[in-house]
This record gives sequence, structure tokens and C-alpha cells, in this order.
Amino acid sequence: MPANITVHRRQNVLSLFQKFAEEQMRAGVPPKGMEQAFAQRLQISPSMWSQIKSSRPIGDRLARQVESACDQPAGWLDEEHEPQGMSASEQQFLALALKAWRSTNAEGRKRLKLMLKDAGAAA
Repeated sequence: MPANITVHRRQNVLSLFQKFAEEQMRAGVPPKGMEQAFAQRLQISPSMWSQIKSSRPIGDRLARQVESACDQPAGWLDEEHEPQGMSASEQQFLALALKAWRSTNAEGRKRLKLMLKDAGAAA
């Protein structure tokens, strides 16, 4: 399995989980047990879901199972998709960056931009 498909599948299943969790919370479902509920929706064990989130590759059969359970067309997990919304950690980072930006002067803002550009170039 090509590395990019492995990466796409993991990113996409995490995106599906985020969408699932957001829908559940909007419906008033408490966050506790959300991981188990998603695993149940996928018809896999919570242990397997935990492994998928961290490192376990998603094979073809499981990919099709996930797509079916989440009402996605066959092959959807294999493709790169634009992120739908931001994760909590991304929101926290942006809030922190905005706070740093607003609390400094022009020289500090220049340094922040250079640091981010350097970090982006190194990635």
C-alpha cells in the first residue's frame, strides 16, 4: 500500500471522527464515550479504533467498511480532501498565535512571522 494512501486514510478517518463527534455534541450527546460510539458505528472494537488513530494502517477491506458506515463513496478514504474545520489543537494554536501577535510590537510581529516561515520551510 503506497505511503500516501496510508496517510490519506488516517487523515480522512480522523476527519470523519471529528465530524461525527461534532454532530453528536450538537445533538446534546456528552463527549464521554464518543470514541466507543464511533468504533461501534464503524463496526470495530474500541481497541482497533485506538490502534487506527495512532499507527495501524487501514487495509482495503476496512477502508470500504468505514466508507460504507460513514455514507462515503467507495475510494473516498484513499483520496486527499481539504480539512473540514479545525481541530481543537489547531484552534488553540491559532488563539495562542493571535494573542502573541496582539501583545507585541512591530519588531515582535516580524520575528513571529520569520519563526513561522522558518518552521514551515523545515517541515
